[in-house]
Order: sequence, then structure tokens, then C-alpha cells
Amino acid sequence: MTRSAAVDAIFPDEDKVPAAFRMEPLHQTEYLIDGALRHWDGPMAEVFSGMCVRTAAGVTQKRIGAYPMLTEHEALEALDAAVRAYDSGGGAWPTMPVAERIAHVEAFALRMVEKRHEVVSLIMWEIGKSHADATREFDRTVAYIRDTIDALKELDRAGSRFTIQEGIIGQIRRAPLGVVLCMGPYNYPLNETFTLLIPALIMGNTTVFKPPRLGALLYRPLLEAFRDAFPPGVVNTVYGRGSKVTPPLMASGKVDVLAFIGSSAAADALKKAHPKPHRLRSVLGLEAKNAAIVLPDADLDLTVRECVLGTLSFNGQRCTALKMLYVHRDIIDAFLDRFNQAIVALKIGMPWEEGVNLTPLPAKEEVQRHVDLVADAVAHGARVVNVGGGAVNETFFYPAVVYPVTAEMRLYHEEQFGPTIPVAAFDDIETPIRYIVESNYGQQASIFGSDPDIIGRLIDPLVNQVCRLNINSQCQRGPDTFPFTGRKDSAEGTLSVSDALRVFTIRTLVAAKANDLNKALITDIVRERKSNFLSTDFIF
Repeated sequence: MTRSAAVDAIFPDEDKVPAAFRMEPLHQTEYLIDGALRHWDGPMAEVFSGMCVRTAAGVTQKRIGAYPMLTEHEALEALDAAVRAYDSGGGAWPTMPVAERIAHVEAFALRMVEKRHEVVSLIMWEIGKSHADATREFDRTVAYIRDTIDALKELDRAGSRFTIQEGIIGQIRRAPLGVVLCMGPYNYPLNETFTLLIPALIMGNTTVFKPPRLGALLYRPLLEAFRDAFPPGVVNTVYGRGSKVTPPLMASGKVDVLAFIGSSAAADALKKAHPKPHRLRSVLGLEAKNAAIVLPDADLDLTVRECVLGTLSFNGQRCTALKMLYVHRDIIDAFLDRFNQAIVALKIGMPWEEGVNLTPLPAKEEVQRHVDLVADAVAHGARVVNVGGGAVNETFFYPAVVYPVTAEMRLYHEEQFGPTIPVAAFDDIETPIRYIVESNYGQQASIFGSDPDIIGRLIDPLVNQVCRLNINSQCQRGPDTFPFTGRKDSAEGTLSVSDALRVFTIRTLVAAKANDLNKALITDIVRERKSNFLSTDFIF
């Protein structure tokens, strides 16, 4: 079957969807505030999958459910519940022993695993992620929770001892920051959201959590687990239009931490809405325009394999995707030939199909955005150089390899976040280096080559421009024990299993002069367990 024929035939008849992957629409009316599931009778947001089906009326996006469109009133009620639960740091959750908070998170993880099938199915239907990748996202998230628990135990052990310096006794631990507004992205709606939410919670903060617009329904199966595993007010959910429900939260001045993964424009607007921005801690994962530099001595088989993965895993809808390919002019023709052949070999299909690589995008507006990016590049002298590149069928956009991309084109500067692949040739290595230096973003880059002298010289300037430099491999986030952050407009704060525990806390200490009175006092407090902070308990 030709590429165009495959694109035309991608959507199945509705009755041909395999029984194991069919789903009844989920009409969600519940939301969680102050430990109770409330019922919503107001306006609802209809949810249509990016996956279309063929019916008697033609090809149409499948309706998969609806969720509440809450208002400013409900959002502020959720915030007030989180504020009460934190109680200026004196609430039950922020003062709870670490071992007890860990037990609550473990209880949630156990309940979460029971909902694995439902959540995986909703990830697949809501955002078009393949069933295999949706399953990996769920399992990776559960593993992340367990790794976070282990990292906190290690962190607490390190803080369980007293230090005596210059006649001062001190115990240094990490304390929570307050109320966290948590918002994750649609592309990893479970995993990346939980890399914010779980460390914020386990360190004693209380939270207001808004699911992403694309990926909201998948949290419905987890609402009871949140309710039952955490004390009232510790986790509160807000559904609705972000532009309506989040600005009032920030404008209240009651949010202590903004934990957000999305666009820098949205993050800037939220931060500016806070009346005391100097008191606001921000943990942000934003745009990236990660470049690959392909040197003339690169192993083309390896390079093409990694660049295809880097540009097209989950249709390129990853902040860590390779979003600009700079290839040395001596090998540009050979690279493009092999790269295009590798794209042809990728399987087009629906997310439940075995071995599928390219699936529909989650919304028609995403398709149109790519159509516009390609049209702009072509208008400024580029060409689509792969067979079938840019073909569209409803919500499906076939990858477009665009060459040569120059500074006059939007693709040169903008994060495309999807299956449009800009390629440029270079003669002088200073050209791609200057591109990275002048970019607004500084998350990652990849270098492909085999000369240790050249790569060694590239490493030193580039690590001062990006926060992860990948050698002969695609850009990526994992493993989760590695720091994940970015320079410039790409991030604020560092997320890894251990770094996230620090970013949602602040170092705090109790200190006293080492005289007989204070020694006896501290000994009594510790021995009689009169304080959860001032303690030498060791968590195994």
C-alpha cells in the first residue's frame, strides 16, 4: 500500500475497533475538593478523541466523554481547601512525620495500580498515544512514585543527625513551601504531571491540581484514590478552561508554588498575575528547540535511527524531541535519502495496532498548525523532500521533512511540537553552534560523530548553552534519576527523582547554643518524640 493510500485508509469503521479497546463515553460530573467528591450540574466540556471512525455519516472524531467546566467560584473553593489543610504550615499534613506521609503516598500508589487498564485506555483515546506507549507511561509513573519514596527515605536519613559547629547545635531538614498549583502537559498527561504532583505532596505541601485539557478524563478513575489516600484538602482538583480558572488562583496571592509544564507565554501570564511574585516559587518545564548536529564522520545508520526516534517518537509531541537537524553539507544528500527511507518504514495506524509508530494527533487544530508551518517554509524557499510528506486526513498528519530551513521561516525559530522535521545543511561548525547560542531555548542538544577531538571541543561551549548534551543519541528525559531542566526559556527548577524533592522544599534548621540547658532540652524532645521535625528517627 502506498503512503497516500495508507493515510486515506487509516481510520476504521466504528464496528471494526477491536472489542478489547472499545470504550463507552465517560460522562464525568465529579471533582474533588476538601476530601469530598462533589457533583457538577453546570456546563460540560465535550471530549472528542483525535481518533476518527467511519460511520454512516462519514469520518468523524469519536466522542469519548465530557468533564465539568468549573468556574472561578469552584476554583477558589479548591484553593481555600488547600490553604486550610496547610494552615500556615501547622496543618496535619505539613507537620506529619515523614514516614506517615510516605505511607499515604504508598496507599495511593496501590489504589492507582488497580486502575491501570482504565487509565491506559483513556490515555490512548484522549491523546492518540499508542497502547504500548500509554502502558509504558503508566508503569513508568508507578515506578517514579516508588523511586521518589526511596529518595525521600535517603534524604530523611541524611537529615536525621545533629551537627555541632562553633558551639551551636543544629538539625537541618527540608520543609514544605505551602500551597502548590500543579498543571501538567497533554503529551505525558500522567507521567509529567506526577513528576510535579507526587514530590510536592510527599514533602508536605498541599495542592490544587488542574488536569490538562487534552488528558482530563484519565484522572477520573483516580479521584477516589486521591480522596481515600490523603487527608481532606491535601489534593483538590479543578476542571475547566485554564484562562478562566487559573488567573483568579494566582491573583489571590495564596499560591506559594506554581508547578507548570507548558508554554512560556502561559507561565509568564500566570506569574504576572501573582500580587507578590518575589514570594512565588516556580517549577516550570517549558518549550525547547533541541538541535542535532550531524558531523561528516557520523555513523549514518546509527544517526538516522536515533534522529527518527528523536523527531517522531509519539509523533514528535515531546519537549525533548529533536526539533532542528543540522547536517554537514558533505553528507546531507545521503542523510536525507536514508532518513526518508526510515520514515517510509514506520507503521501508520491506530494506537491499538501492534507495532504502530505514527498515530493521529489529538486535535484538528494541531494538524492545521503543522500545515501552516510547512506552507510558511515552502513560501520562503524550502521543499518537502519525503514522499507523502505533509499529507492530511482529518486528525492525521503524515511527517513532513522540510529542507532547507532558513532563518526567514517560522520552523527555524518556533517549537513545532509534532511531526514536521526541519533540516538545514552547514559547512562551518560555527553555524549550528550559533543557532544554539542565539536560540531562546536551552534544554538539550545532540551531537553525532566519531572524532573525539572535534566532539571534545564541541562539548565545552555547548554544555554552557543546554542542560543535557547527548552524544550519538537522541534527546530524552530519562532515566528519572538524571537532572531534567533547561536554560533560557526552557525551564525553571530541576526535576529528577531527588531534585524534585528539593525544588518543592526549603532548607530549614533548628539551632541552639550547646549549653547544658539546651542539651537536656533537646535530648528530652528527641527521646520523648515531642517533635516530628526535631527527630533522630531513621526510616528503613
